Amino acid sequence: MNAASQLDGRVAIVTGGSRGIGFAIAKALLARGMRVAIAGRDAESLANAANALNAGERLVTFAGDVGKLQDVTRLVSGTTERWGRLDLLVNNAGIGSFAPIADMTPETWRAVIDTNLTGVFYCCNSAIPHLRKSGGGWIINISSLAGKNAFVGGGAYCASKAALNQFSEALMQEVRYDGIRVSYIMPGSVDTGFGGPTAAVSAPTSGWKIAADDVAAVVVDLLDTPARTLPSRVEMRPSQPRK
Repeated sequence: MNAASQLDGRVAIVTGGSRGIGFAIAKALLARGMRVAIAGRDAESLANAANALNAGERLVTFAGDVGKLQDVTRLVSGTTERWGRLDLLVNNAGIGSFAPIADMTPETWRAVIDTNLTGVFYCCNSAIPHLRKSGGGWIINISSLAGKNAFVGGGAYCASKAALNQFSEALMQEVRYDGIRVSYIMPGSVDTGFGGPTAAVSAPTSGWKIAADDVAAVVVDLLDTPARTLPSRVEMRPSQPRK
């Protein structure tokens, strides 16, 4: 069985899938024949993404907040009820709010942690029974080099990504004998093209940053890895960062 046939018809959920890295991942998965549910908080952005992806019945969108358990339950149950299985969960949804800790409001702290960490727990907790039922699969968490390289003003964001890394390490050990492989990807500076979903997968306008498509390519490479092997952590950096 070749790699293409292994992915053809399989089912994926991509959170934060309406733009940036999530949009690029959804596009790459659809190109490999997968059926994909993308989730995001903004219904209009999701509609624009669906129009750009133009995948017909192989794409479905869910508007909601991964930091809210009821929205995650609706996302996972809606996907599995539609297609009868789940093979891949990509936890990409994330927010960055940057301020000195002394100036950060409790509301900002909670928003970052709820989305970047608690939302991943909700998604994994809801998805694992369905992945087990499908005979295994993948959970891929999109983290950041900020999870190991702290910086001023990034207290909440860095903490959320550092915790996500450790969460991924623990989860990897818990579900590996269920045939579920867990990886986390830690990109550095990514040109996410805030101009909308189509801009998110264009060539980097900065000239030196990682492109969203590059992260998506790593996701597909992970899925193509033989079942005997687990690349559990991937670090990505610009080849020639700005001096």
